[in-house]
Amino acid sequence: MGRLAQTEGLTDIQREILATVRDFVDKEILPVATELEHRDEYPTRIVEGLKELGLFGLMIPEEYGGLGESLLTYALCVEEIARGWMSVSGIINTHFIVAYMLKQHGTQEQKDYFLPKMALGEIRGAFSMSEPALGSDVSAITSKAVPDGDEYVLTGQKMWLTNGGTSTLVAVLCRTGEGAEEGAAPHKSMTTFLVEKEPGFGEVRPGLTIPGKIEKMGYKGVDTTELIMDGLRIPADRVLGGETNRGFYQMMDGVEVGRVNVAARGCGVAQRAFELGVAYAQQRHTFGKPIAQHQAIQFKLAEMGTKVEAAHAMMVNAARKKDAGARNDLEAGMAKYLASEYCKEVVEDAFRIHGGYGFSKEYEIERLYREAPMLLIGEGTAEIQKMIIGRRLLEDYRTQG
Repeated sequence: MGRLAQTEGLTDIQREILATVRDFVDKEILPVATELEHRDEYPTRIVEGLKELGLFGLMIPEEYGGLGESLLTYALCVEEIARGWMSVSGIINTHFIVAYMLKQHGTQEQKDYFLPKMALGEIRGAFSMSEPALGSDVSAITSKAVPDGDEYVLTGQKMWLTNGGTSTLVAVLCRTGEGAEEGAAPHKSMTTFLVEKEPGFGEVRPGLTIPGKIEKMGYKGVDTTELIMDGLRIPADRVLGGETNRGFYQMMDGVEVGRVNVAARGCGVAQRAFELGVAYAQQRHTFGKPIAQHQAIQFKLAEMGTKVEAAHAMMVNAARKKDAGARNDLEAGMAKYLASEYCKEVVEDAFRIHGGYGFSKEYEIERLYREAPMLLIGEGTAEIQKMIIGRRLLEDYRTQG
């Protein structure tokens, strides 16, 4: 292992967990990732291995059967998994966000019912905000939930569900409105519903259809889907937290920690791209010597290594801030923005180092080159992160008068 992306101040338990995950990545993920990705095949065996390691319950409290670890431990594990294959980290990340939302906002009954099964990986989580007609403007959602006795009837179409087919629990954001103050902002009339379903495609429960996988440039293996609700009936006790019109805040809390994990994924992909680039530069010869001995390539490697190190440091800082109980939207936004942008740049530089061979599907860098762009969009685009960062900086540095 090289010197990049090391984390100071870890406990013995954290180091042991990370060593176990890295060993699993090297032995079980890297050897098969590119083959599975080219076939767009769900990594069933890998996921079963992650279940055995307890990673589905890494941050779920011990009282619910999880390991009760910190966000930092989780983010560092995600970094290692993404280094092997980013799609696998996506399978874990969406599950983690739903478990986190339940832990933070669920009723006691909801925690008791869902979290032990989620810790074992028996229930797999997905969450759903986006819709076909909107992107970053979550407050403009049109999916509706109408009360009907002790149930709600949900109608609408959702988009970009990671784990949409394989999940058995989806946290779905819908517009409700009852109980909201007259003239209240749109985001104050939204509710999160905990929707249980069967895995698979087609009608997975009455009123709920998962049409099929969306074909993507990269980020393959993991299923990304739509979700169509047409008269879907959900019991009132499956409103997250038991209270309507709190959904926007609950979702944003989940997305905030999700941004730390997207940053971790960017760090992992960038680290793998650097590993591939620095190795190839020492193997490939031109003009009588390895290309690593040419100054132009050394400059490129220097820039790549610096970006890997900087992104890792910001991701660790954002995770530690959240673990300390402090507000971290500024740090999470910065980490997600920097890590995803640097990931794209490091992958492209590794691609350039490979020359024509980088364009061949026989080389791993070709897969990374198609995967990196997703991180520029997931959990908020660069532009959204800049808005968050700018607003928070103005709060901190507001002048008087």
